[in-house]
Amino acid sequence: MKTIINTENAPSAIGTYSQAVKVNNTVYLSGQIPLVPETMEIISEDFAEQTQQVFKNIVAVCEAAGGNINDMVKVNIFLQDLANFATVNEIMSQYFQQPYPARAAVQVARLPKDVAIEIDGIMELPNYS
Repeated sequence: MKTIINTENAPSAIGTYSQAVKVNNTVYLSGQIPLVPETMEIISEDFAEQTQQVFKNIVAVCEAAGGNINDMVKVNIFLQDLANFATVNEIMSQYFQQPYPARAAVQVARLPKDVAIEIDGIMELPNYS
């Protein structure tokens, strides 16, 4: 059985997808880009601000699914420029505690709305039963 996760605290889907899908205790998060949920506009052209906004959006989806960002077990980071990798690490360390999730970071030719970063991932909710 799958449950669709949706929250007003993260940007609305701008295509044929859900913000996240929960199957049992596993949550599959769709890619988040640096859109401000209230305006659906890109936060700014600044890479660090874009990255902060992406993580805020991910936090909102994780919380809507009943968990938190530290329940993520896999993170995929898509960058227009791998030269920004150190900035991603610095900002990611503000959101995650050890043990960190598994991660991939790749440079891509283009992202939706020509943003500089997109992140998706998988979250495993704790089993409290």
